[in-house]
Amino acid sequence: MPGLTGPSDYSQEPPRHPFLKINSKQPFNAEPPRSALVSSYVTPVDFFYKRNHGPIPVVDDIERYSVSISGLIDNPIELFMKDIWKLPKYVVTATLQCAGNRRTAMSNVKKVRGVGWDVSAIGNAVWGGAKLADVLELVGISNFTGTTNSGGKHVEFISIDKCKEENGGPYKASIPLSQATNPEADVLLAYDMNGEPLNRDHGYPLRVVVPGVIGARSVKWLDSINIIAEECQGFFMQKDYKMFAPSVNWDNINWSTRKPQMDFPVQCAICSLEDVAAVKPGKVKVSGYAASGGGRGIERIDVSVDGGKTWVETFRHQKTGVPYIADDMSSDKWAWVLFEVIVDVSRSTEIVAKAVDSAANVQPENVLEIWNLRGILNTSWHRVKVQVGHSNM
Repeated sequence: MPGLTGPSDYSQEPPRHPFLKINSKQPFNAEPPRSALVSSYVTPVDFFYKRNHGPIPVVDDIERYSVSISGLIDNPIELFMKDIWKLPKYVVTATLQCAGNRRTAMSNVKKVRGVGWDVSAIGNAVWGGAKLADVLELVGISNFTGTTNSGGKHVEFISIDKCKEENGGPYKASIPLSQATNPEADVLLAYDMNGEPLNRDHGYPLRVVVPGVIGARSVKWLDSINIIAEECQGFFMQKDYKMFAPSVNWDNINWSTRKPQMDFPVQCAICSLEDVAAVKPGKVKVSGYAASGGGRGIERIDVSVDGGKTWVETFRHQKTGVPYIADDMSSDKWAWVLFEVIVDVSRSTEIVAKAVDSAANVQPENVLEIWNLRGILNTSWHRVKVQVGHSNM
């Protein structure tokens, strides 16, 4: 990779916002306070969760930086940023979510392995870049192609990023070719985030954004693209980010029995209240986010102030004050939905939120039903305890 100085240690880490909650320092993994998430529909870059598997790469010569495209194709090429900038630029508002979002709550029920995330390993950004479908046309792969003439069925993204799980090799992941070549899937090679060039934490100078899919497939610091026959055999595709039954443990796990997780299930979380919150009796605002994978909209978000016995429907929006309509042309199909409702709280209780997506998928009631040893996809009802007091707060 020309134009690259990749640090082998953590001596060249970029600056970060002091309000971030650091879950691990090396590699750096951090999330914003949950209250920051609902302050704006588009998550500021500083408050977008940081998920890393090694030191942050340094690309110091943008002129010499390039991405190679090879594999089961007839004409491999090398693309420089000037080539990618020449392609039509698309802007896609999309929510990325770590598969481990809300892992801490799952671990509290029964111990799991992984970075301990609260509810903020998620963010919504406006991504700008070239569509992967357009890039693949440069190597002779037409839109809506499922298999190349040479038998390629998957598109593998290889990062500059080096990580211990790959024995010092690069982070990598893949998506099906049929998804990569579908312009409506909006898979991007992104160089902008919220109207500014990507910063180092988020993949400068070029990253993949795969909307509707767990964040692990949106590879940062793109080095190369391979067209391959089988899905990527990298660690994070084959030995991680798979959903197992609660009965599977580290002694009896067989990774090959499960497919790599792609779409994320319907999810919501309350962000206006901490896990245990002190409130005055009376009106309490409950607000948060909801999102579902695969481009599915959010049909409903329900809130209960009696632990789930009775429910009220919330106001949903993407644009402030404008009611959100699931799967409507005016809505951002890949983006989260913010919700809010005012409830009456007269005594200490548990406030619960659950979302329903446009396919009528609903969040499961309990963590135990979906517990898995890696602590991924905790999409259970989100619960916060409120303690009613009469002191001046």
